[in-house]
Parts: sequence; structure tokens; C-alpha cells
Amino acid sequence: MSLLFSPLKVGPLTLKNRIVVPPMSQYSAGSDGVVAPWHARHIGSLAISGASMVISEALGVTPDGRITPHCLGLWNDTQARALQKLLTDIRTYSDTPIGVQLNHAGRKAGTSPPWIEHGAPLGSEQGGWHTVAPSAVPWRPGWSVPEALDEPGMDRILQAFISAARRALEAGVDFAELLAANGYLLSQFLSPLSNQRRDDYGGSPENRMRFPLRVAQALREIWPASLPLGVRFNGGEFADGGLELAEAVQFARELHRLGYDYLSVSGGYNVYNETPPAGQQGYMVPFAAAVKAALPDAIVITVGMIYEAKQADAILQERKADLIAVGRAILDDPHWPIHAAIAMGEKASWPKPYDRFGSRGWPGHKPQEA
Repeated sequence: MSLLFSPLKVGPLTLKNRIVVPPMSQYSAGSDGVVAPWHARHIGSLAISGASMVISEALGVTPDGRITPHCLGLWNDTQARALQKLLTDIRTYSDTPIGVQLNHAGRKAGTSPPWIEHGAPLGSEQGGWHTVAPSAVPWRPGWSVPEALDEPGMDRILQAFISAARRALEAGVDFAELLAANGYLLSQFLSPLSNQRRDDYGGSPENRMRFPLRVAQALREIWPASLPLGVRFNGGEFADGGLELAEAVQFARELHRLGYDYLSVSGGYNVYNETPPAGQQGYMVPFAAAVKAALPDAIVITVGMIYEAKQADAILQERKADLIAVGRAILDDPHWPIHAAIAMGEKASWPKPYDRFGSRGWPGHKPQEA
């Protein structure tokens, strides 16, 4: 029997299989950060994909913490009510757990969507804003220099994370994920390439972890044990002098000690000139495998060019991870998990309105290869 289609308990939640949909930014909200019709279509489609849980795109905890002016936010009650309605509507046809990812983009905030000038920084006249970061180091040459956060600024952002988490609970999410990966603010604190501070928040790995762990602890303290709480962080960077894998494992140990229900291990995107092997299948799996080896009792998610069912199952069989995040493949094939189940000889659970078509096959169907 494949592990890919075996159940798994994550905190108090039992997942039906090991496939999760990771956050994928859509840049399709209005400037108010409220969910739009596109999000209803997008998340609704993912909720009937056959995956065991769906994680939303990154929601900004402050207006200036969004990646773009068209990213979702959770800094006010209007946004929370719209999110609540979206979840209520989806639950009329899907019981797939849906969670939110909470984020502050730091020095990578205030940009255009990637299809406009490749995500260039926006001036104030274009709807952009001045950014903040651990240090006054821009994301890349030509970008504005961010303001180095002082302790009151860090405290304000910490409180914003807490407020956003409380709004997520009011909206009725099934779980939440803290984003400390991919070059956004908490990830910027962790990396020596972006954190060049000389105070208690920079220098040694312990100091660089200090603010991310303050945020992580604060969320853990207010988040109920009845709902899972996870965190996504980088296992390393594809650039000289960046975050080391051993440091990432050290960070993972602290998160596990705080009681996080799962650890989602990503990598990179903290500097513009990194050189990741992005076309290589499973190129981030070694990061997750190292965390899993160090913390065998932790629930670990891996990601990164995993798009074949046998490949995903082998990662699980080799105990390199417990859950597989499948993103691009599900956008390409909205029923990838169902097709993967068929390819692996497992029972496929189609949405009831589709079952009479999908489960019996039809002449034009091309089965997925395992």
C-alpha cells in the first residue's frame, strides 16, 4: 500500500492522505486586501482537488506587509468577514480543511504582480510604500533601501501577527501557518545575507532567530490546541553566505519545542542572485529530510518540483517527510491527487457531481503515470 494515500494525524486533525496544497500567491485582490471572486474560484477548485488540506496564499498582517497591493490581508474585520463567507460557501460542497498563511513581506513588499515588470517595486504614486527589514539592505540593486526595524517597530509587527491570527480564528479557519520562509520578513531575520544587525537580533544564529521565535511563541500562546498551527521556513539558501542547513535544523528544534503541529520546509528566494536547481525534481527534499532526521516525531512537509505519484510516495517511504506539498502540478491538473490515486492503484474519491464521469473513465481520458 502506498503511504501517499494513507491517513495522518496532524495535531488534532486527521488528514485523509499525504498531499497538501501549499500557499500560492494570486495577486488578485483589490487594494483593500479583501477576497475577490478569483479567490472563491481558486480556493474552491483546490478544495475539491482530492488533496487533504489547502493552505491559502500569504495574507499580509499589515497593509505594508503585503507582497503587492493586490495581495490578501487580515488586518481588519472587513477582511475577516469576507474570508469567513468564503469558507462558509466552500464548506457547502467540501470538507477539505482550509487554512491561512500569515506573513509580513519586509523588504520584498510593495511590488507589482510578477506579470507586470517581473514584480518591480512600486513608488508611492503607483500604490507602493516604504518597506522595512532587519537591516537597511535592499532586495536587489535599484530597489529602495528599507528602513531597519527598531524594537518598537518589531513590537508593532508582532502585535499585528497576533491580531491577524485572532481574526483568522474568528473567520473559522481550520488551521494556520506562520510564514518564515522565501525571503519575507521573518526569513530575512534568519539569513545573514539580509540580517546585518549588530544588536541582540543579529549576528549569531541564536540572535537571528530571536524575533522569528518571538512571533512564533506569541502565536502558539494564543492559538487553541483544538486547531493545528504550522510554520514554513527555509531549510537553506542557494547563495554563498546564506542560512545554513544546520541553522535551519536548530530553528526547527525550537519550533518543535514550542509545540508547532507541523514544520513545512522550503528554501531560497531571500536574495535576487541565488542559483537554485529549480528544474530538478525534489530539489528541496534534502532540507526536509535533514529536519525529519533530527526530529523524527515532528510532522514535516516537503515541497519543490514534486509532480509524480511514485516520486512523492518514495519520499514518504524513505522517511524524508510526512506530507508532500504539490503546487504547480495541481494548478496544471486540478485533480492531480485523484489521478495520482488511480495511477497508484488506490481508491479515487471524486466529488459526487463528478463521480459518474471520472470513476468510470471515458474514451478521451489519459491516465496519469505513476
